[in-house]
Amino acid sequence: MRANKSSRSHAGRSGKNRVTRPHNGSVPLFAALDLGTNSCRMLIARPDGQEFQVIDAFSKPVHLGAGLEKFGTLAPSAIKRTLGALRVCGKKLKQHGVQHSRLVATEACRRAENGQSFVNLVKRETGLDLEIIEPSEEARLAVVSCAPHLGDAVDQLLIVDIGGGSTELVWLDLSEVSAQERAQAMVRLELCDKKLDAALKTNAAKVVDWKSVPMGVATLKDMFADVEEDCAKFALMSCFFEEQIDEFLPPVFSREGLCSRFQIIGTSGTVTTVAASHLGLSRYERCKVDGISMCKQEIDTVVKRYLSIGPEGRRNAPCIGSDRHELIMSGAAILQAILRVWPSGQLTVADRGLREGLLYSQMSAAGVWEVRPS
Repeated sequence: MRANKSSRSHAGRSGKNRVTRPHNGSVPLFAALDLGTNSCRMLIARPDGQEFQVIDAFSKPVHLGAGLEKFGTLAPSAIKRTLGALRVCGKKLKQHGVQHSRLVATEACRRAENGQSFVNLVKRETGLDLEIIEPSEEARLAVVSCAPHLGDAVDQLLIVDIGGGSTELVWLDLSEVSAQERAQAMVRLELCDKKLDAALKTNAAKVVDWKSVPMGVATLKDMFADVEEDCAKFALMSCFFEEQIDEFLPPVFSREGLCSRFQIIGTSGTVTTVAASHLGLSRYERCKVDGISMCKQEIDTVVKRYLSIGPEGRRNAPCIGSDRHELIMSGAAILQAILRVWPSGQLTVADRGLREGLLYSQMSAAGVWEVRPS
């Protein structure tokens, strides 16, 4: 979930991530498409220093996972909506003559009995080669996307990516990586079934633990749809999610020893929406949200405000909107559960996700991009 995606700008803090006219020069173009449980999103960009310059962008709510929790399959109406969005993406890729692309689908297609059939249909109808990625790859790409936001003195890092159908958590140990190489080590990260096989590599980021919880803002909301009272529903969702991560704890260090060099980076529409509300923005502005930090108390204050205004108030609230108000509380429930368990008083906000991770990975592999901490 992302807040008011239809009104979002990709203007970054440096002003480089802005939509421009098609480019026909020698600099290659890269595309990344993320088909999630709720939305279909695509970026077309070229490398530009330590960031990238957006050439074109597309985002549309398609609700591909509607009814999946109940029936176990992708509904015909959801498939029809999604095919329409993917046709637009295919036209944009052809229009710009994109040389490098990676088009991925996540939890909805992983879980659906007809997920692979849907991918085959997409190929026949649009010509696009969708790839259903595993949770480990989704988690890795979340890490890659957040590399520019790594703090200078951080050697323990938790990445939190709250999606529509799943939530990815990755705990990294960067203590054996030189400070100037830590962000690039995140880009080079590889995930296996549970731990990083290359734990003995020098100058490599080590995965202490990672977890993909098959529960995101849409699926958690659907699980508690029969609870009518707003505050009771929120409390139940948050407690239930906390139970799913009760074994995903920092066992090596004491909380006191961890806090000073530990960072949590959150990448999701939930996190960016809460940040925009914290800043009191009348409309979403990426350049003001991406990269800011919030303390736990500030996040709690925003969540309490959401609860106090109720469903109708959230529907009309700036930076939430009528198409997202039902999902913000399940996302906030997940976020608060994580912050109760993990030992950091601060959360760094990253308006980045799968698309950015896909772009950074492709550009890095092509040798045209290298990240340094901002």
